[in-house]
Amino acid sequence: MEVVQEQQQSVAEQQAQKKKKAAPRKRSSKKESIVTRAKRKEAIARAYIKAGKGRISVNGISVEVIKPNAARDLMIEPLRVSDSARDAARKLDILVNVSGGGVSAQAQAVRGAIAKGLVEFVGTESLKREFLNYDRSFLVDDPRRVEPKKFKGPKARARFQTSYR
Repeated sequence: MEVVQEQQQSVAEQQAQKKKKAAPRKRSSKKESIVTRAKRKEAIARAYIKAGKGRISVNGISVEVIKPNAARDLMIEPLRVSDSARDAARKLDILVNVSGGGVSAQAQAVRGAIAKGLVEFVGTESLKREFLNYDRSFLVDDPRRVEPKKFKGPKARARFQTSYR
């Protein structure tokens, strides 16, 4: 009889320990990492932002090495607009994965993802307003897409040339 009671107590203890393990972890008010995404034409960029040493990399390559220079300048444009964004970026590591589209579309998608992530990480309304006043496309994705080709012509709107003789 004592053995049965001991077994019941040990089972009850095991269940209590399982409940303690299953309890959700409390997170601090400061976010550990943020994931944002932005689109431009066919390009999609995903930015992973966390506390760090101020490194920015795109597809595993440091942003300082990226060529052409025009694309690099587009990518880091959110950091040049505002002093608060620049100060926040010095304390963050920004890792961006981008795929699809061309060079320019990818650069614009990266720029949007970085800007959205900075606004979310910093959490101030003033930074959001600065970005919106400077260029709305930092925070709002461009919905325009390429029109599909139709069967009566070489492109979406153009029609095949007709010969009458």
